[in-house]
Amino acid sequence: MRKMFAIFQEMDVIQGGGDTARRAVAQYLTGHVLPLIREDHPEEVHKALCEVAAEQTYLAGWMAYDSGQHGLAERYLIQSLRLAQESGNRVLGSHVLAGMSDQATQLGYPDEGLKLARAGRYGLQGLVAPAALTDLYVLEARALARMGRRDECAAALLRAEQTFDLIKPDEEPEWARFIDEAYVMGEIANSLRDLGDARGAEQYALQSVSASRRQGRARRGALSQTVMAVAHTQRGDLEAAVSAAYEALEMASRVPSSGATRCVAALDDLRARLVPHQRNATVRELMDRMHETVTV
Repeated sequence: MRKMFAIFQEMDVIQGGGDTARRAVAQYLTGHVLPLIREDHPEEVHKALCEVAAEQTYLAGWMAYDSGQHGLAERYLIQSLRLAQESGNRVLGSHVLAGMSDQATQLGYPDEGLKLARAGRYGLQGLVAPAALTDLYVLEARALARMGRRDECAAALLRAEQTFDLIKPDEEPEWARFIDEAYVMGEIANSLRDLGDARGAEQYALQSVSASRRQGRARRGALSQTVMAVAHTQRGDLEAAVSAAYEALEMASRVPSSGATRCVAALDDLRARLVPHQRNATVRELMDRMHETVTV
């Protein structure tokens, strides 16, 4: 089951996930994993099965989120949290709360996202879990940035970077492997973009894009490349913004359509930020291309 989870996670992180991958995970869950939980087992075995089920249910939820099925994603995440609690794995439970925080903030409820991220951090008290803690600090910062709480956001970002330096990938669980340079630097870039720190956003987005290219992660690369385009726009460098945007479009084209919801949202945000500059012929041509690409 853990080997299957590793395969499914690669489908999500590297290949772009989406609803097709989610259905494969769901079929495996309902056909192989959940039936075992309903059987009688020694407590230790039962908890181990709940842990595996929680990991895979979380992944199914995140794939549903990536394909725009937010209600389904929420139901999966709630089920995952219950399974994690039943397994007794506090680190995994905090990881699920991180996913719920991310979803809440991205759907426009950063106050709820902040509460969930802090609840996750509280659940890690007394434990050594640098990857999970880094993620929670990053998501706390994302929520604070959306709320305009600059000083608190800066403090959370600093703690995220400090904790990130403590991660030893070989000692982390499989589900935490995505919490790496490409992800963390990309999410920091998002927070700095929301705070209007264009140069900072550009710096961290560049790190994320470089790491994404090395790993072949088109979706993460496209998201961070879009942040670079936004940062250039915020600085008023339209030539650089247009160049970065075309590169983001090229990266996004390599993400399966069923897993490209976040890429589409990021490109829509960029297009909205370019509207004040649409008298520029190059910008107008880019916006037309973005309209065709995003709506196809």
